[in-house]
Amino acid sequence: MAFCANCGSPVEGKFCGKCGAPVGAAGSVETPPPASPAAAGTGLQENVASALCYLLGFITGIIFLVLAPYNQNKTIRFHAFQSILVSVGLLVINFASSIVLPLSLSLPLSGLIGLAGFLLWLFLMYKAYNGEKVVLPVVGPMAEKQA
Repeated sequence: MAFCANCGSPVEGKFCGKCGAPVGAAGSVETPPPASPAAAGTGLQENVASALCYLLGFITGIIFLVLAPYNQNKTIRFHAFQSILVSVGLLVINFASSIVLPLSLSLPLSGLIGLAGFLLWLFLMYKAYNGEKVVLPVVGPMAEKQA
């Protein structure tokens, strides 16, 4: 199929139907016009975006809830809400234990909470990347309601 050298639209016949330019041997091009930037890519795959929701805790969770193509996907919204709820819950538990408990108990408990949070973070990112949905006991149902 020939394309108009003037406007790039497809041409059938001797004149361009869009701009009216005559199409001759020098007026037509056999290659299609360049693709528009909107058709280039649609973004991250669902599993990658779901895993990235957990990357920086509540920060990336909020980012994926705000970004346009991702905030309409129910799976990504679930992982974003669960990421927010887990990270805020760990912060609250850590803060409360440092206030309530004496320093001799607070420091080891803080280390255990940090280790447990890190292992949970790795587990959730791994499962989300593999396309599996892990619903945590307390925050999971709340995340499902919000998603």
